[in-house]
Amino acid sequence: MTPRDASEKPEDSEGPERSEGPEGLGGNGSRWSDLDRPPLNATALRRGLVREGGLWSEVEVVQRTGSTNSDLVARAAEGRAGEGAVLVAEEQTAGRGRLDRQWTAPARSGLFFSVLLNPVEVPVARWGWLPLLTGVAVASGLARAAGVDTALKWPNDLLVTVGGEERKAGGILAERAGGDGVVVGVGVNVTLKENELPVPTAGSLALAGAVSTDRDPLLRGMLRALEQWYVRWRDAGGDPAACGLQEAYAAGCATLGRVVRAELPGDRSVVGEAVAVDGDGRLVLATEEGVQEPVGAGDIVHLRMA
Repeated sequence: MTPRDASEKPEDSEGPERSEGPEGLGGNGSRWSDLDRPPLNATALRRGLVREGGLWSEVEVVQRTGSTNSDLVARAAEGRAGEGAVLVAEEQTAGRGRLDRQWTAPARSGLFFSVLLNPVEVPVARWGWLPLLTGVAVASGLARAAGVDTALKWPNDLLVTVGGEERKAGGILAERAGGDGVVVGVGVNVTLKENELPVPTAGSLALAGAVSTDRDPLLRGMLRALEQWYVRWRDAGGDPAACGLQEAYAAGCATLGRVVRAELPGDRSVVGEAVAVDGDGRLVLATEEGVQEPVGAGDIVHLRMA
């Protein structure tokens, strides 16, 4: 459950193309031909998120890049980004999820962003809670701003319901950035249509019946919720029970109470009922052999309700 180490350089060799929102279209008007998917307003986002004494120190929107996580990890390693830096891309060409899976979507159809955190007040052993914390923040922020019910699949997938089926609409990836930094990346499908989905099991906020798909307030809602949860967790020394994070995650986790298959490193798998998320952020499975086995890393497949 610890954030993965990363030393990759940005995957777009020419670097990210800056985009400052509607006022920065320049002569590239064809990029904004889809009126249902307007660009983010970077100036308004900075005005709404960057404040004295707040967590977010800068918000940059780029038009296109390989991976916001890779870019921000590289900037942190080079000393060009500090805690609270937020990097958002209108389009990612090499976005990554867990287990190095690719995450692709049409330009401006979702929210793809990374943040740099430096939780130096928290013991490193508790940093594995950062993806789970981000999941709670994303789910709560979207519930308020988009009016859509969301659930969390352990450890870091965002689920929505489309036509009575659970579908993945978002994911989270945390990576170490230097000695004290963690870059947390979030990808959320906002306006993807059925014919644009990368796989049939994917979903989007629009397909789930969101009352709003305006990406500016959605992004502000997620980042404000993330700031609130991060500060609470950091001020509690990373104790997930003391700050309420462990309880909040369990309340929103669709994996708990399910029979699941955990596909573990080394080609091993375990089937059992997901009964708890322990103090280290691990998923606890009750197996048919009567053993409770904590899972700290692996791929989880939901099989059925217990």
